Amino acid sequence: YKASVTAGTIFQGTRKPLTLWFRAMWWVTSQKTGASALGLQQVLGLGSYETAWTWLHKLRRAMVRPGRDRLSGRVEVDETYLGGLEEGTRGRGTTKKALIAVAAQEDGKGVGRIRMRRVKNASAKQLHRFVEDSVERGSVVHTDGWEGYTGLRDKGYKHEVTVLSQREESASDLLPRVHRVVSLLKRWLMGTHQGAVSHEHLDYYLDEFTFRFNRRRSRHRGKLFYRLVQQAVAVEPVPYRSLVAHCRGRRPQDH
Repeated sequence: YKASVTAGTIFQGTRKPLTLWFRAMWWVTSQKTGASALGLQQVLGLGSYETAWTWLHKLRRAMVRPGRDRLSGRVEVDETYLGGLEEGTRGRGTTKKALIAVAAQEDGKGVGRIRMRRVKNASAKQLHRFVEDSVERGSVVHTDGWEGYTGLRDKGYKHEVTVLSQREESASDLLPRVHRVVSLLKRWLMGTHQGAVSHEHLDYYLDEFTFRFNRRRSRHRGKLFYRLVQQAVAVEPVPYRSLVAHCRGRRPQDH
């Protein structure tokens, strides 16, 4: 029995040399605004667009370290619909919009680390689970008055609630850090991927955005590359069929 050094990693089953993977990872981490499958295909000279598309999704999967540290201190938490939503429909959900929960750690007047995840709805069950997975107990969780956050004190958090008054111009005045992150996320999706991101693969893009945002102050390109390599060997392999499970009958999009 011979065990491959790539077994149990995102490289498992690859027919391409690892040096080509490393070139891909170096290029991806050097792109400040994000990477596209078409760009990766051109840079590496890959004959297949689908290969570049698959590699990018596998690398995005590796951008989130299993068992990563939770946020702590003071953390703003809110949720937003990508693509916009009419007033008065919060919590109902819609098949055309994706609901994203966002947590932003306060760093003075700025933003520290972030966490984000697609959630089914804005219910207490979904939002509590997101907070528990993203924020250390004992931290101060700052939210608006949405009922889905009720009960966080019972989960071990110091819950600070700010309700929108007539004086505030918008909800962004209540939770400025979260809304700054959301604005950057939407701009990034539209600018780098032209907004062409399916709900089925949105989590991969949230992982990439989080990876880049949390390391935005790093001046060393090599450190980002090393971190991605380190996490690529810690993440379980992602079969191609699972990546394209929601793309049957159509070509994987450049998103």
